[in-house]
Amino acid sequence: MIIIGELINASRKAIKAAIEAGDGAAIQKVAVDQAEAGADYIDVNAGIFVGKESEYLKWLVETVQQVTDKPCAIDSPDPAAIEAALSVHKGTPMINSISLEKERYEKLMPIIAGTDMKVIALCMSDAGMPQTVEDRMKIADELVGGLLRNNVAVANIFVDPLVQPVSVDSTFGVEFVNAIEQIVKTFPGIHTACGLSNISYGLPSRKFMNQTFMTMAIAKGLDGAIINPLDQKMMANIIAAEALAGKDNFCMNYLKAFRAGVIV
Repeated sequence: MIIIGELINASRKAIKAAIEAGDGAAIQKVAVDQAEAGADYIDVNAGIFVGKESEYLKWLVETVQQVTDKPCAIDSPDPAAIEAALSVHKGTPMINSISLEKERYEKLMPIIAGTDMKVIALCMSDAGMPQTVEDRMKIADELVGGLLRNNVAVANIFVDPLVQPVSVDSTFGVEFVNAIEQIVKTFPGIHTACGLSNISYGLPSRKFMNQTFMTMAIAKGLDGAIINPLDQKMMANIIAAEALAGKDNFCMNYLKAFRAGVIV
């Protein structure tokens, strides 16, 4: 499982305050904590700062990379902000994300084309949010096809079928996990990813719901997630689910996690 640590997001009060104060130490602690907990990428998002997003996103990348060698997932729909962040990023980042929304697609594709960057391909278009497997597959087919034609390797593409709250529509959970299964079958070698926590929006015991949903998604082929890696129960569920799904040869990762006290 490729873990994208979600905690450096300006929509969180503590992160917003740290960015506004230029408190690099606070940002760096969150970055290091996530890396040590198992994050493969550190997501950075400054999207609430209209007019200053490029400046702050660039600062976040520089600040994070001073204390960890984990690459960043540059989280913005604004190509200008992404370019600013890329200008200072060391190594190979992840772009979070391109979609089939016309303006976003046309401005981001030239930035991604022909590079070795990882990219999250979000199943959203100008028609709105997809609701069924068929809706998601139609968008995924166009997105993946466009990325491949622009010389992005299939192994660098992470399709995000878009999680929506099951409290709004009882079919949203099963449609999502079935879309994961179909995407993996249709595009051999591709990755999948999602921001999973939206599934439990509006419900009590959200962490429990999220953890259960994660195991369902892994069983269908999910191999990337934008989550809080400091959630030890979530991380334990991921390890156990991968072992049960046949993605952990001889349960070595499971046994290693047990010995480390991650699984009790």
